[in-house]
Amino acid sequence: MTTTKLDLNQCNQLISKFEQVIKTPIKTPSSVYYTGVDLGTACIVLAVLDENYEPVAGSYRYANVVKDGMVVDYIGAIKIVRELKAELEEILETELVYAAAAIPPGTNELDSGAIRNVVEGAGFELTALLDEPTAANQVLNIENGAVVDIGGGTTGISILNQGEVVKVVDEATGGTHFSLVVAGSYKMSFDEAELYKRDTSKHKELIVVLKPVVEKIASIILRQINGYKVEGIYLVGGTACLGGIENIIEKNTHIPTFKPINPMFATPLGIAKSCTDKIMD
Repeated sequence: MTTTKLDLNQCNQLISKFEQVIKTPIKTPSSVYYTGVDLGTACIVLAVLDENYEPVAGSYRYANVVKDGMVVDYIGAIKIVRELKAELEEILETELVYAAAAIPPGTNELDSGAIRNVVEGAGFELTALLDEPTAANQVLNIENGAVVDIGGGTTGISILNQGEVVKVVDEATGGTHFSLVVAGSYKMSFDEAELYKRDTSKHKELIVVLKPVVEKIASIILRQINGYKVEGIYLVGGTACLGGIENIIEKNTHIPTFKPINPMFATPLGIAKSCTDKIMD
């Protein structure tokens, strides 16, 4: 069975709620709060859910403390997460104790310790650590298909069969590569290209410029899903926000391709839904 439209609608409703509570947090007391910490290459997001796993608050900040899925500015990462945590605690008038986090697939041995230390260094008790595309599926609820998390430096792919993860992999190519192409094409600095890329009003022209990079991502997906029955491709991650990216990937893979209303928030919400009040060993 493929993911139904209802499943994506439920995901979109959750993301929509989260977007609302970022602007207007819900201050009704909860017996416990669950926080998802998403340390992205371009953006750090904290998503807070209540005892019923409903969004109550959230915050994010663009940063460059992570490169290609690896923490490169350890102190800077702790500082930003601690500041976002304090900001949300002041709003909710409570201490945020429990948090879950995620890492790119295949980097567990290399970076799981660093991610854990960042989360705990910011004052959280870590309760879960999972790979990013699998975390995103906590809100997508895919039974058969591939979750493709297009981040700043890498693209993570999680293949699911009857709701079970059968393969996870991470390959270079992501938003950083988009920014490099934009910088070269428009003769601007990398930082200027990053800002230009985020302007949704520019996406119609940018999708033409970035088509070769998107096609490369499509080829990565095709190579990694070879031999598996994949009924649909589901895009998440900040880079997937580029308007029209799903059309190019679908055209090149010949597999129905979908994305939620704001792909950037699927993973942090999935991380938060994986959080519990049981501290990891």
